[in-house]
Amino acid sequence: MESPLHPIHLKVQDAYGRIASLGESCSGSQSSCCGGARADEIAQGVGYSEVELAILPQGANLGLSCGNPTVFAELKEGEVVLDLGSGAGLDVFLAAQRVGPGGRAIGVDMTPGMLAKARRHAAEFHRRTGLDNVVFHQGQIEAIPLPSASVDVVISNCVLNLSPDQPQVWKEIARVLKPGGRVSISDMVLLRPLPDAVRKSVEALVGCIAGAALLDDLKGMVSGAGLVDPSFMPKGEAVEAMLPLNDPMTAHLLGLLPDGSRPSDFITSLIVSARKPA
Repeated sequence: MESPLHPIHLKVQDAYGRIASLGESCSGSQSSCCGGARADEIAQGVGYSEVELAILPQGANLGLSCGNPTVFAELKEGEVVLDLGSGAGLDVFLAAQRVGPGGRAIGVDMTPGMLAKARRHAAEFHRRTGLDNVVFHQGQIEAIPLPSASVDVVISNCVLNLSPDQPQVWKEIARVLKPGGRVSISDMVLLRPLPDAVRKSVEALVGCIAGAALLDDLKGMVSGAGLVDPSFMPKGEAVEAMLPLNDPMTAHLLGLLPDGSRPSDFITSLIVSARKPA
């Protein structure tokens, strides 16, 4: 039986449910991790190409990214890929094309509205590409609804910071990976602690900022889960794409940060790579 939702889960599920059903942002913002009309602009700013975006079903890209984990995952034909917090299916559909008909791309998300959207997109993806290698499951990333040692690669895009128990998420990642399996995760990471006002802001939480871990803490989670050969690649340019100066979320954050500071002084986008020992 699935565990009851944590209060943070409930806040996140409510916000992302609204995004799925109405296409609105989590706080009136147009920034990434909140969605909005700038979806393609944001996606290109954080690392997606026009070619990748063009093949996607309409609406699969909601502008919720802070990087492009499929680029760094080095996916191969025939592999099984798991996307944690798969949303409307953006990275699942890109991964499905890379692993081909002999592989499989699996999405896990806890928000029913997002899952319904992704499953509708899957039908369109099949019509466009002929591929029938995607599946979406409802579940919490702290208790992934898959068997142990069942996937070759775990990807995720700006989702782990939303979890109330990030060390447990990393343990679950290690559990579902096959020996020798690998991780390619894009997420927001703190360069230094946030002021209390930002940490307590629901808008900043759902905007992928208040829940971000400190870099040293993240490194401890990865090693604590038993993963090896970690790599942490900052993608600072993604923050500029996600939080331009005219963005309502940027204005909200600037009102909570010390005078003269910017969001990029506290937070960055990071590509995290690691593998499970063979």
